[in-house]
Amino acid sequence: YKHTEGRAIFASGSPFAAVSMNGKTFHPGQGNNAYIFPGVGLAVIAAKIRNITDGVFLKSAQALSSMVTHSDLSEGRLYPPLSNIQEVSTHVAVETVKYAYAQGLANFFPEPKDKDCFIRSRLYSTN
Repeated sequence: YKHTEGRAIFASGSPFAAVSMNGKTFHPGQGNNAYIFPGVGLAVIAAKIRNITDGVFLKSAQALSSMVTHSDLSEGRLYPPLSNIQEVSTHVAVETVKYAYAQGLANFFPEPKDKDCFIRSRLYSTN
């Protein structure tokens, strides 16, 4: 951040502590499997997707990027905070399931009308 005067955006496979500079705090992103694979895995199992195409991963990446807020970006985040991982994974799964049905990749029938409810009903709860 120092060399770019806070203009850099950064993500790593490992977590890094926040960086404060010139009165602003930046939160390095942790770009690893935790953001995509739980949602894709949930979608694959729930909708019985047998052929996991590049399009499935592209749709999941688009779903993830839609969860990044302007606030996240202003803090130097490339991804939503890991504290939101369950909601992020759920959103990724829902969007992936929508894509799978639209592309004829899903094999769970009848097709659920409410994909959000369908995915949420399959989430594991410790309660």
